[in-house]
Amino acid sequence: MEVARPRLPWWTLLPRWVKLVASPLVLVGLVVWLVVQFGRLAWRYPLTLAVAVLTGWVQAAFGWWVLAFTLLAVVLVLGLWWRLHSGSFARTVGVQVRTELRRLSVYACQWRTVMRLADLVKRDRGREYRPRLGLVRSDGWRDRVRVRMVSGQAPEQWEAHASGLAHAFRARSCRVRVRKPGCLELDLVHRDPLAQPFAVPGLPETSDGLDLRRVTVGRTETGRPWRLRLLGRHLLAVGATGAGKGSLLWSIVWALAPLIRTGRAQLVGIDPKGGMELGQAPEVFHRAVFDNGPDAVAALEAIAATVKERAARYRGMLRSWSPATGDPFLVLVVDELADVLAYQPDRQLRERANRAVQTITSQGRAPGVCVIGLVQDPRKEIVSFRHLFPTRVAMRLDEPAQVDMVLGDGVRDQGAAAHEISEHTPGVAWAKEDGQREPFRARAFHVTDADLDTLSTFVAGRLVRRAQVLPFPEANGGDFWAGGAAA
Repeated sequence: MEVARPRLPWWTLLPRWVKLVASPLVLVGLVVWLVVQFGRLAWRYPLTLAVAVLTGWVQAAFGWWVLAFTLLAVVLVLGLWWRLHSGSFARTVGVQVRTELRRLSVYACQWRTVMRLADLVKRDRGREYRPRLGLVRSDGWRDRVRVRMVSGQAPEQWEAHASGLAHAFRARSCRVRVRKPGCLELDLVHRDPLAQPFAVPGLPETSDGLDLRRVTVGRTETGRPWRLRLLGRHLLAVGATGAGKGSLLWSIVWALAPLIRTGRAQLVGIDPKGGMELGQAPEVFHRAVFDNGPDAVAALEAIAATVKERAARYRGMLRSWSPATGDPFLVLVVDELADVLAYQPDRQLRERANRAVQTITSQGRAPGVCVIGLVQDPRKEIVSFRHLFPTRVAMRLDEPAQVDMVLGDGVRDQGAAAHEISEHTPGVAWAKEDGQREPFRARAFHVTDADLDTLSTFVAGRLVRRAQVLPFPEANGGDFWAGGAAA
């Protein structure tokens, strides 16, 4: 029978006189430790601690009746505040109450158990090392939990356990973000703030204040404006049928409308689907081609020639385009890019289109040309030069592997689950720009047919209305073709 050898703390073996001499220092250290622990408690639960202290003081100084009337008055004041100014109440009182409640009931009480079961605890020489729970902030739709990792851990280990952590803390998903070396922040999402569509803002009468480096096209899940950089960037949007690529496209055009109206920006559109998308508002395009044949290739080659011509004129004078050049900012919109680059049956046209698009994407950013490509299939066989699009947007995708194809390797492990976007939320997307490690989630504005008529009227400077399609009358109340044949 084997028995573990007991080990006594080292300080028990010290002589008695050493213990007597060290006892004041130990007492001072204990007091300091208690003060630090109280400070941590006050930092994490300030509202709870303040209420407890004030309640005890009022009860001790004035009695139970005064305490009851005081609590009633506080409840009435808070109720009136919430009724009259719900926004400010939610930002101040509501957030703090929800944060302290969730930190105590959801995270602090089961943190040790979850860390052990998730294999995020390290043991060495009989000692257990646990990740430390830091600040928690509840935004209503998500909880932001800061974590101090154990020495030797990597963020990839937490990303691998993100799904298990989400289920353990009763969240829909968990995303891991690195704040600084050794410190993570977990985004535990409980509900979708992008479930409802966003209406487009009003069209400004002037283009003053419109920055091509910050074009607003929607809202992020944090409530901030979703801004895209068009100047010096190209955009590739990938999504399945019905994912909302048209919402993103028309949101961009909507934001550029003041510049298009004054001629400071020009749009060239290519829609191989016969104009089913771009033909909804042809007035906003300087040139539009509704096929993938010779006309589309000629339009691409004309823009490639413009890129080279501008670069030759700017040589030795400018390093990048600006409105002072007098040249309009040129935006090339290609809906269903695959039809132009890969699905064109004519080999010569296909090769010419590929050469032209590669020239534009590789050389067009400095001369003031932006390419907006929309495609369903993100494979390299379809768009072999995805790296030339610094801004990439992944809307609803069919397969998990497509997320990394669009946004980059390892992005899906960071929480960018574009393949899990609901088909009932068109316009929702994950976006990532070169130079940013973390993707973000957003939703483009919902542009209706009436909004497109308003947009066309605004740009054209005259009333534009689409023809109303009426049902064809039936002959003699029967089938039209049968009636026509009988006639």
